[in-house]
Amino acid sequence: MNSMEISFSATLDNENFARTAVGAFLTPLNPTIDEIIEFKTIVSEGVSNAIIHGYNHNPECHVVMKMTIEERCVQLIIQDYGKGIENLEQVKTPFYTTAKDLEHAGMGITIIETLADSLEIESVVNIGTKLIITKRLKDNG
Repeated sequence: MNSMEISFSATLDNENFARTAVGAFLTPLNPTIDEIIEFKTIVSEGVSNAIIHGYNHNPECHVVMKMTIEERCVQLIIQDYGKGIENLEQVKTPFYTTAKDLEHAGMGITIIETLADSLEIESVVNIGTKLIITKRLKDNG
């Protein structure tokens, strides 16, 4: 098993850092280009949700990202300690958003669910939100 954990300021400037870190961490498994793109997309959606919705772009707050690889099964956790989600079912509805002025608003969770093998959302109002994402990489053989 291999694992990593990083924490970074809740600013959209760090979204690319998070994507790059995940890509680099997956490299020893020799993932396909499509798998790397899917993971980077999942990270983009999850991290931007934490920054925008969890922290309202407050760079003094931190997003925590943890990744564990066991054989070819990858678990990614994206966590914030922000405002939390009042209605989890509503959040899973495509196009539902609390930030209607944003482009592509309301599709982040749907995109993650589509690309991942599983997505669990744990959230408590005023304590934060944790996305637990699992995805198995194809065998190299």
